Amino acid sequence: MTMMKRSAHTPHPFAYEVNITTAQRIRGIILGVVLFPVRIALATLFFLLMWPIARLRLAGLSEAERAEPVRGWRQWLFHHIMLFLSRAVFFFMGFLWIRVKGRQAGLKEAPVLVVAPHSGFLDMLVVCATGLPMVVSRSENSRLPVIGALLEFNQSVLVSRKDPESRKKCVSQICERVKSDGHWPQMLMFPEGTTTNGRALIKFKPGAFLAGVPVQPVLLHYPGEPDTVRWTWKGLTWLGTLWHTTSQIYTSVTVEFLPVYTPSQEEKQNPDLYAENVQKLMAKALRVPATDYVMEGRFPVQKLGNLSLPLEPPAQETLRLLREHSLTIAHVESVMNRVIDSCHSGQSTIVTADHLTTLLGLKDRKTAVKICSLYSKDDTVDLRQVCLSVSAVSGFRSLESLIRTAFTWYDSDQDGLLSAGDLSDLMGALVGIPQYGGAEMYTALTSRGPPTEASLQDFLKMHPVYRKVLSEYLHSSRLADGNHNGIPNGKNNNNGIYNGFGAGSGTSHQAFTGTAV
Repeated sequence: MTMMKRSAHTPHPFAYEVNITTAQRIRGIILGVVLFPVRIALATLFFLLMWPIARLRLAGLSEAERAEPVRGWRQWLFHHIMLFLSRAVFFFMGFLWIRVKGRQAGLKEAPVLVVAPHSGFLDMLVVCATGLPMVVSRSENSRLPVIGALLEFNQSVLVSRKDPESRKKCVSQICERVKSDGHWPQMLMFPEGTTTNGRALIKFKPGAFLAGVPVQPVLLHYPGEPDTVRWTWKGLTWLGTLWHTTSQIYTSVTVEFLPVYTPSQEEKQNPDLYAENVQKLMAKALRVPATDYVMEGRFPVQKLGNLSLPLEPPAQETLRLLREHSLTIAHVESVMNRVIDSCHSGQSTIVTADHLTTLLGLKDRKTAVKICSLYSKDDTVDLRQVCLSVSAVSGFRSLESLIRTAFTWYDSDQDGLLSAGDLSDLMGALVGIPQYGGAEMYTALTSRGPPTEASLQDFLKMHPVYRKVLSEYLHSSRLADGNHNGIPNGKNNNNGIYNGFGAGSGTSHQAFTGTAV
């Protein structure tokens, strides 16, 4: 099966809806009225009690002393108090007991614990079940009340996603600690780097595997019904997750320790291969697919070489919104043709939601705002991106014609040759989302000669990997039924980055369990 071939059985890992029967809903409302406020109040109380304990542990220590692992009475006294308080928080949330399968490896056996699937902020209970190991977190979280104190207590590795030097320092600190031969405690990471519905494992980022030391895979199971703990890209809000979870009498959870995985020499030299093999092992144990899906910025994507292909193309959602407003395909095609003419005329291609409302002939501005939000973070949008992506998935024009148009638009120097940035922008417009890793594709393109339009057309038809953009991805997107948007499961050997060194969702629950930067 080719990588991009559609599979109706591939689960979408970034969308989740709780399946609740009418009887379960009624019972949840009755129990929730009582349990929700009581449990949240008690969990909050014990959470706040952790604040002074966390501060006391490092009180009076110099910066040099804080840079070393805490030992002596500060370790055994405050560690056990904090372990009790953190377990109490989850007890009052409804996790009355935590079932454990297997044996947690010792520090020298496996300096790193890798946990999957990562389903939501309630996964933090695994920190209690594993004895409060060190974690990785965004440096911004250190300024948050309570959370900052807990990160300090944990002696977490902090990293700023915006600072390349911070990322390098983070890598260095992780490698130093996990290779310290027992000097530092175990480290726990979620190698998926973001949350999913648990129906598939997304691509593991290699940060947990960079040091080349043995790791212990740890599986999280939530066997109860209804399953209310999942909090991912699309589905329940964090408040909905709390309500449904605390409204149950109890929530079942199992922490399963798999045997320690010792890397081969090849895996030590190739963290991506190491990460991929551990992902496959954990997926097999979970009986779910191992995929190469990742969350990149605001978009769940599949990697094709260094291209990022959205699981839910913005163009398809745009067409759905337009259909809801009873706009015919002929009308949309006419608008796209006018937009192409407008862009060729040299007018500004960045328009506001108000302009888009008029251009598309919409009755209300809200739909235009929604369309803008699919492509950008504000109420503006680049018409070139909308036009190319919508035309590509709808079949208004041939893909060859669209590439010709796109080349004209994105040839920034108007010299008939594309730069690396031009190519990234062009491909981003074609598939509907920004492209951040176009260097590999540009190198492959220029290895065939000057990056002209003819060269690009030939490249996208003949290259063994990137030809799948036209032959399979955009073709299957045109035929998608809306459930999977034409993106199937697949594995390839693309470079990825980890729960700490790649683009991720950046959700706030990662404050104490690791972050994607």
